[in-house]
Amino acid sequence: MTTRPEGRTASASSERCTADARPEAPTARTADARPEAHAACAAPTARTADAPAHAPAVTATPAATARRRPRLASAPTPYLRLLTATQFAFNIGFYAVLPYLATHLGSGLGMAGWLVGLVLGLRTFSQQGLFVVGGALTDRYGPRPVVLAGCVLRIAGFGWLAFAGSTATVIAAVLLIGFAAALFSPAVESEAAREAVRHERATGSPRAHVLALFSAAGQAGAFLGPLLGSLLLLLGGGFRAACLAGALVFVAVLAGHARLMPHRERVRGVPEAETAATTPTAQPGRPALRAVFANRAFLLLCLAYSGYLVAYNQLYLSLPVEVQRATGSEAALGWLFALSSLLVVTVQLPLTRLSARRIAPRTALITGLAVVAAGFAAVPLTPAGPRGLLPAATFVVLLTLGQMLLVPAARGLVPDLVEDRQLGLATGALSSVSGIAVLAGSAATGALLDVSAPVRWAVLAAVPLTGAVLAFTLPAGRGGKEPGARAVAG
Repeated sequence: MTTRPEGRTASASSERCTADARPEAPTARTADARPEAHAACAAPTARTADAPAHAPAVTATPAATARRRPRLASAPTPYLRLLTATQFAFNIGFYAVLPYLATHLGSGLGMAGWLVGLVLGLRTFSQQGLFVVGGALTDRYGPRPVVLAGCVLRIAGFGWLAFAGSTATVIAAVLLIGFAAALFSPAVESEAAREAVRHERATGSPRAHVLALFSAAGQAGAFLGPLLGSLLLLLGGGFRAACLAGALVFVAVLAGHARLMPHRERVRGVPEAETAATTPTAQPGRPALRAVFANRAFLLLCLAYSGYLVAYNQLYLSLPVEVQRATGSEAALGWLFALSSLLVVTVQLPLTRLSARRIAPRTALITGLAVVAAGFAAVPLTPAGPRGLLPAATFVVLLTLGQMLLVPAARGLVPDLVEDRQLGLATGALSSVSGIAVLAGSAATGALLDVSAPVRWAVLAAVPLTGAVLAFTLPAGRGGKEPGARAVAG
């Protein structure tokens, strides 16, 4: 056994411990291995400091070295896997019905076009506009009851819509469906952000990677949901069968979460110093609302994110016009939407893994908004004719790439900008403020449909560019808040 001087042993041990604790290390340590690593480092250091100079150094055994060696990947916790699977199932059930709702209302129930638009608008408002309500309830009562209540309302809404035959009953069912999402979506998204931060602290794995997995699961559900609905329609089941299938998906989600989703007390495995700020007794009343909406940095994030959502809404507003102009029909829209979903499912995780370890969240947000702007600017530069769909495809690819960069970054910044006990409220407010911006922006951008294409797309490119400029004023974002750290003041 080799004998080393006391100072040399202490220095080597200290260096080894410091290397193990670095969050930016290329390989991440799993949560259960981290306490062992700290204990293994602390014990030899104390032993060397207390021992006489002639005492032999304690060398680690191969088994201890293996325990301290970082693993090649840090697997998500079971709770994170549950949240990710939840997002996947939510979108399968939802998109099995939504793409066919307008046709059912118009052709099946004979509603006028303006009434169809009103019903669809009410659904969007009851969902996106009320996210802040679901977020506040999550902060007050915890995620479990809010998610379960949202699933129950979604089941009831789909069942009601399947048999609704009058305008009043259709509107009531659609409002119920939208409000259900306003309950469970902020609860699940805020829990995903909170657990991503906790996972990052425990393993060093960037939170953006976890949130990217969450987004990719949602896109996979959005890709498979319409296929399920189409299959039911092809089999002759009709819109009613699609609604009932969506309801059954949420029955399965409800059953799974009633059994597997932990109560808030069990979810929060945080030190006692943090418990006072995150306890479920914290009530998100007017003080919490004032704290969130007076937070300048958070409001700037909302505005920057709104620029992205206004741009993303052009998939449904300006893109159909471009496809119609280039090809004479909108038949290619389905393929372009499938291209967008396929890109997210296949590229989201490797792209986020690459960006999360190399650039700060603010940089990813700015870069994503710039890529989205480039997608708008590229459309009028590509000639029509034989390559008629190339401008639209370029726009879809760049918009999707920008989305994959900026959405995990924006969601990952929220926990750095607000207190933990207000995370649900802030997550809902991010969607609600952005939804209001989209509602106002849709009317403004709709007026551009009659102007020349170069002018229209240049003005649209300015929207995400403005968001990128606003994002420059945000904090760069950290690798997770330290225990007891205060949020960035607004």
